[in-house]
Amino acid sequence: MAYISKKELDELKPSIDKAVYKVLGLNDSSLLNCSIHCLNSGYDRRKTVDKLSSYVDNKKAVRIADKIFDLIEDFRAQNSKPKKRTHEDTREYEKERDRDYKRAKTSSSKPNELERDAKTDSNKGKVSNNKIKEMMENAQKQIEERKKTMDTLPSSKNNNVNLSSIPNIPPASIYGIPMGLLNRGDADKARKIAQLQAQIKNKLSTGILGNVVIQIPVMPDKPTPLILDEEGRTVDKSGKAVQLTQVAPTLKANIRAKKREQFKAQLHDKTSEESTENKFFDNRIGIKPAIRNKRTLRFHEPGKFLQQAERLRMKAQLEKLQNEISQIAKKTGISSATKLALIAKSEGLIEDIPQMEWWDSVILVDNLDTMVNGKIATKDSAINNLVEHPTQMRCPYDPLKSVYMPVFLTKKERKKLRRQNRREMWKEEQEKIRLGLEAPPEPKLRISNLMRVLGTEAVQDPTKIEAHVREQMAKRQKAHEEANAARRLTADQKRDKKIKKIKEDTSTGVHVSVYRIRDLHELASKKFKVETNAKQLFMTGCVVLYPDCCVVVVEGGPKQQKKYRRLMLHRVKWEEDTVKDPDGNEVPNKCVLVWEGTSKQRNFGELKFKVVPTEKMAREHFKKHKVEHYWDLAYSGAVLEPAMES
Repeated sequence: MAYISKKELDELKPSIDKAVYKVLGLNDSSLLNCSIHCLNSGYDRRKTVDKLSSYVDNKKAVRIADKIFDLIEDFRAQNSKPKKRTHEDTREYEKERDRDYKRAKTSSSKPNELERDAKTDSNKGKVSNNKIKEMMENAQKQIEERKKTMDTLPSSKNNNVNLSSIPNIPPASIYGIPMGLLNRGDADKARKIAQLQAQIKNKLSTGILGNVVIQIPVMPDKPTPLILDEEGRTVDKSGKAVQLTQVAPTLKANIRAKKREQFKAQLHDKTSEESTENKFFDNRIGIKPAIRNKRTLRFHEPGKFLQQAERLRMKAQLEKLQNEISQIAKKTGISSATKLALIAKSEGLIEDIPQMEWWDSVILVDNLDTMVNGKIATKDSAINNLVEHPTQMRCPYDPLKSVYMPVFLTKKERKKLRRQNRREMWKEEQEKIRLGLEAPPEPKLRISNLMRVLGTEAVQDPTKIEAHVREQMAKRQKAHEEANAARRLTADQKRDKKIKKIKEDTSTGVHVSVYRIRDLHELASKKFKVETNAKQLFMTGCVVLYPDCCVVVVEGGPKQQKKYRRLMLHRVKWEEDTVKDPDGNEVPNKCVLVWEGTSKQRNFGELKFKVVPTEKMAREHFKKHKVEHYWDLAYSGAVLEPAMES
């Protein structure tokens, strides 16, 4: 490390103090004095770290030393700018400038005006912009003249030129740049170049390097022509093949692309070699490579699972029927009951009429073609005087459990029944107290019976007794409220109770109503009422919107149908709106109950609207739900209604 003056240390001291504060987070005068002492002593970085590590840990000492030496480098870089020249420096520079001028005069001819301008400009120390431009133009002209002289130099067969014939390279001042404008470093470089030139010239003059020959290629003015032979190779004028220089890519992307092409070429060569190796094979071997087929989506045919379910239902019905037949046969004494149980199961409907039914096979010997004395052969043992009655099947509309008429009691009867029940409960409690199963209850104290129940105790301390009574009353009131809260239904239970009250059991049969409305397309409020009431009553169905005939089908229980019928026929004022009939006349809107009855099961889901432009589409919609007769009945009424009114 170079020596630092005391003045520089004074200037660096605040910066060193800030560096110590940044590392330690506090001001440490002892550490600052140690750092300045290290710099004043000329310690390098390693010694400084060793010295500082006695005050702080090694890691912080390294950081402080790095910051201090960085500050020194920055300070020196700022102070390395050229300072004002002293009188002695100016005299030395003027002497060097005079020497450069003399060398320039001996080496080449230079206009006197340029020298005069350079002298005047150096004396002034300032150069105008026009002068600088003129100097640069003159320098360019001299460079062009140099190039011409280089071209006209004598050349041998191998273009060998003696070093003695190369002219001296003039200093920077010969090109129009005065020495006064150069900084100190450039002036030193120019001086060293001039000394080297003088040494080379002296050696050439003494003959030490007289035999050294330097080969200088002659630069052609035009590029050499590209000549290609018949095979496409590059050749020179004499016909020899010339190897052109290949420019290697420098960018990473181009290098990767080149490597990729080389790899593809190698891969292609390998595949070609493998194909040549596997050129010979035996045609008799029919081994095919294993190819994995791509998996595709496989959809089931529509109605596949419905058919399977139908088959399962048929099988279950046949098994049930066979069991019933076997049981009845055993009861009636039919000996061939085992044959009835082993009847072949048929999975589908038989369209052809069989020659012999299954119930005839019990009494026939073989079949209908077996004849005895001109009559069909029968088994006499299977026929007796007993009559076989078929089993009675349950009607689908009958309930699974027997329904009893509810008994409604009068108010007097309900009170009597409640009194009897409470009397029985009280007797049970008294019996438990007598047996010692339960503790007897405390006397039921009130303010009114306080003196009568407690007697002398109430007189001794009435305040205490009153507080005890009131506490007991509050306890009873709290128990009563807690019992009521325990019996109170939750929000979900209330909702379920309400839904259960509205919903009805439709397992024994579903009540259906079909309504016909003239037009329901543009009546938003009416459509809202039709849909919302059906959802609130938990009814199913559909609304088909067709010109001049809108059909509403709803399914539910009898109470639900009663409420919905009142909505459609009385609550909604259809006559308020006027619609156009098929003839174009304006007539009041109308809603008619087409049909109501019962069905075995529900045919629709949640009530939805369906807009159909044609009659065929409307009928297909109902046919899809297996109730196309609803549409036929409603549409026939709509067609016949104008004729009936007229």
